[in-house]
Amino acid sequence: MKTMSNISIPLVSGAMAGMCVDLTLFPIDTIKTRIQSDAGFWKSGGFRRIYSGLSSAMVGSAPNAALFFCAYETSKSTLKTYMSERYDPIIHMVSASAGEVTACLIRVPTEVVKQRAQASNMSSSLILRTTISREGFSGLYRGYLSTIVREIPFSLIQFPVWEVLKKKWSTHQGMPLNPIQSTVCGATAGGLAALLTTPLDLAKTRIMLAERGKAFSFIDIVVVLKDIYQRNGFIGLWSGAVPRVTQISIGGAIFLGGYDIISTFLKSL
Repeated sequence: MKTMSNISIPLVSGAMAGMCVDLTLFPIDTIKTRIQSDAGFWKSGGFRRIYSGLSSAMVGSAPNAALFFCAYETSKSTLKTYMSERYDPIIHMVSASAGEVTACLIRVPTEVVKQRAQASNMSSSLILRTTISREGFSGLYRGYLSTIVREIPFSLIQFPVWEVLKKKWSTHQGMPLNPIQSTVCGATAGGLAALLTTPLDLAKTRIMLAERGKAFSFIDIVVVLKDIYQRNGFIGLWSGAVPRVTQISIGGAIFLGGYDIISTFLKSL
């Protein structure tokens, strides 16, 4: 007898997978944020207090991932009733975009607090109070549009690649993928998407770290990218690429592979 609904399975699976990723890979994320900081890696803390901002990440991790997969699976299921299988890549792209826009309502405030904690000596709770005091609640959504601009292209690459890899591999061997194969597909899709969208992630980080009224705090992502290019050249646009690709490749293995494993288990209950 089925004990979980079609909505609760992606909610629970996404929440569990998201928390596993954030907790496991937080130090790499901190290093990436500090490398991308305008102040530079060492002035932003270097290797000290590598878990700064962990509490804010954990608060937002489960609901963020849960909302994403709930919107993703719901959109995918709905679109598949109206569109044939040949449109699967488009279905996956639209569904992933819907998931990102929904999840960013929670992701952005936690990212703002987390990244400012990672690049300073302040605690997450103090940064939260300071941000609201100086900028109001709108300050918690600093970089919302730049995050959307980063996440949608990322998802447009990651999820179609993930779905295609799983389908091709499963068809080739004539049976569903095992857990290890699922994680390989997740790592490959995540790493590729991470590499190609590093400049967008860099601009998003600069905007989120900027204080109100200072450079980058009120301008759009294109202006930020132009400034970085003028100061650091083409290579500068890929600042933080190595830790980002490393983090998201491993994260893709845990997040997407874990999601598949957990959801398959829950469906069998």
